[in-house]
Amino acid sequence: MTQINGKKFKEMFVSGANNLQNNKDLVDKLNVFPVPDGDTGTNMSLTISYAIKELEKIEDLDITNVGKALSKGSLMGARGNSGVILSQIIRGIAKSVEGKEVLTTKDFALSLRNGAETAYKAVIKPIEGTILTVIRESADYAVKISKTESDFIKFLENVIKEANESLKRTPELLKSLKEAGVVDSGGKGLVLIYEGMLSSLKGNFINLLGSSQKVNVVSNQGSISSEDIEFGYCTEFILESNKTDEIQMRDIMLNYGDSLAIVGDEGVIKVHVHTNNPGEVLQEALKFGQLITIKIENMRVQHENIVLETNEEVVTYQEEEKEYGFISTSMGEGLNKIFKDFGVDYIIEGGQTMNPSTEDFIKAINSINAKNIFIFPNNSNIIMAANQAKEISDKNVIVIETKNTPQALTALVSFNPEANVTENEEAFKEALQMVKSGQVTFAVRDTVMNDIEVKEGNIIGIAEGKLLSAGDSVNTVTTNMIEELIDEDTSIVTLFYGENLTEEDASNLRDELEEKFEDIDIELYYGGQPLYYYLVSVE
Repeated sequence: MTQINGKKFKEMFVSGANNLQNNKDLVDKLNVFPVPDGDTGTNMSLTISYAIKELEKIEDLDITNVGKALSKGSLMGARGNSGVILSQIIRGIAKSVEGKEVLTTKDFALSLRNGAETAYKAVIKPIEGTILTVIRESADYAVKISKTESDFIKFLENVIKEANESLKRTPELLKSLKEAGVVDSGGKGLVLIYEGMLSSLKGNFINLLGSSQKVNVVSNQGSISSEDIEFGYCTEFILESNKTDEIQMRDIMLNYGDSLAIVGDEGVIKVHVHTNNPGEVLQEALKFGQLITIKIENMRVQHENIVLETNEEVVTYQEEEKEYGFISTSMGEGLNKIFKDFGVDYIIEGGQTMNPSTEDFIKAINSINAKNIFIFPNNSNIIMAANQAKEISDKNVIVIETKNTPQALTALVSFNPEANVTENEEAFKEALQMVKSGQVTFAVRDTVMNDIEVKEGNIIGIAEGKLLSAGDSVNTVTTNMIEELIDEDTSIVTLFYGENLTEEDASNLRDELEEKFEDIDIELYYGGQPLYYYLVSVE
């Protein structure tokens, strides 16, 4: 096989995407920190599933169309740093093959090199020992052997061999990988894509496994005609009520649509339903209490709006343009409420456990009618997607590169509505230097980091990019971590407790901290975040 056409090009990418999605859990486990939410595999999987979704929309399978669909889909679906980098690799490949009727090994090799170059340009400070290294070294090798190897199968076999060698070398280039005893997760994801491509060329097309059915549904949505959607509005809301429970709400909502998902806890019920009558659904819910949040998405036109149904007419209200708008990612009912209290207009549900996509940020930006829009990503793995959305949008968007929730809240305190946009941006950035942040969770594997031995199941405290404490007690680990963070200038410590702790648990820890650190104010708030017992802010 010395040439591939557009149809074969598509099949290679779909098979590669499926191979990645089938093995995303393996990639997730290659996380430097032994935390329960490693997400590189999930992010890359969701990113490429968007590309495949876009690919299913096209009928003319020439190489240019296939490349453009892959590029557009991966760009909008990019999640996390690894997903953004993968989208840039695909973008570079697509640009390189544009206008070609068939591809030779030399064409494909040059497209890989262009993918590597495009990805490197997208990263402000490229770090070796990552997916960037694996794509660059495998692409350079591909260009070298394409001069003498014209058979695609032999060519890809050799490229994959080199990619695996490059992957094995990543711990020698990145100290954190060597300490954790893992290879780079993003690089592993890229190798899985290569291997899926080769399998397709050999006649063994890789299909999605049953465990990836959720992703499979997403990737196939592009082939569904809007006329085939029985219930057009994806309706989500959180109801605060002491008059009903999730079981009664489930029985009520069954009358309005399908795809029903309802969870409840202590007077708060979250409802997800696909319906043709979102106004009636909301009116029914209002009989039992107040609505804390509402999200309605028209699945037929892929446009999100908050609507109010009056006299059988759907009315959309457009606010007057204001000077400032704010977008923040958040994960947890309590944290969402705190951000709303700080004046955040749009909260994107997500964070460490689920990184929002570029498209999620675009939707948020488009929903706010403001001259200047500030985005607080609140996670280092989300910043690239936020910046990618900024580049796509024609609005004046400013990304404040917050790496956690405490940084965002500290920055928002410094907001001055009377100041201009530059002054506020500078104030936000200065505020980031005033806070130290930590997180307390549990370890998912044995490891040794920062000279601290960790056993699977241990409670661990991570702050400022380092593992600072480990043990069997949440309170002891949290206290030790805080002790490492405070100094003579510290005046306040704030704790946000997660969904797995009770208010009594958190209050007891606060009392212990107040007794231990007499000169420091200890504040406590309900965050409701999953997986993390505490998020800690030290100022």
